[in-house]
Amino acid sequence: MLISSFFLIILYISHRYIVAWINFYNNSDKRFGNSIWRWTYDYKVVGVRDISDLDDKPFVRKRRIRNRTISIMYCNFFLGFFVLMSFVSDLLILILK
Repeated sequence: MLISSFFLIILYISHRYIVAWINFYNNSDKRFGNSIWRWTYDYKVVGVRDISDLDDKPFVRKRRIRNRTISIMYCNFFLGFFVLMSFVSDLLILILK
């Protein structure tokens, strides 16, 4: 139970750190919006092509980094969910003994 509570604290701190980076990228360009939970594939670049970075290179590069950061946040979030379930089950075992 102590190990899972320690991991929960570490995951919470890392989640806050990742969310701070996502907020930083949201504030770097007005096209990103304020959402921290969705990837940014629907934000259009200036030119015709959206896949490559030939038209709007700085925005597409920021968008790729932001999408990678959001993917890391989702992994951290789901890992935190599993650790939380382990913590709750250990707590219930301790209470019901």
